[in-house]
Amino acid sequence: MIKYYDLGFTTVEVHQNYLTNTISSGFLVLPEHNKILLEFVNTHFNNRNFVYISNRIHSYSVNPTIYHETKKIDNMLGIAVVSKNPRQKLLSELEGSFYKKDLKYFSSMIEALRWKDALLKKAASIQ
Repeated sequence: MIKYYDLGFTTVEVHQNYLTNTISSGFLVLPEHNKILLEFVNTHFNNRNFVYISNRIHSYSVNPTIYHETKKIDNMLGIAVVSKNPRQKLLSELEGSFYKKDLKYFSSMIEALRWKDALLKKAASIQ
């Protein structure tokens, strides 16, 4: 079952083994927003592996230092950045240098979901 949340500055869809986050135009994502992510993780994923999908259909900014805390979420296997804007590819590469785990850019949600499935399958085979 999919759960939908509208937090005003973002909409979140929580699926069985991933969540998508669509942040509003003009918003600035700061390290203190990790508290909100942690609430979703603790409520919906607890100790189950999942993938975070950033659905970047709007223009907004991310303070890359947010990833210093985000990388500490052990059961978050990776972050997929989905955007049709080629500039987002460069930005996601910069963000990845702060995250130090799997962070990958995709131009479509289908590609991101395939990658998510591969990450989850790989993690399951290791356990």
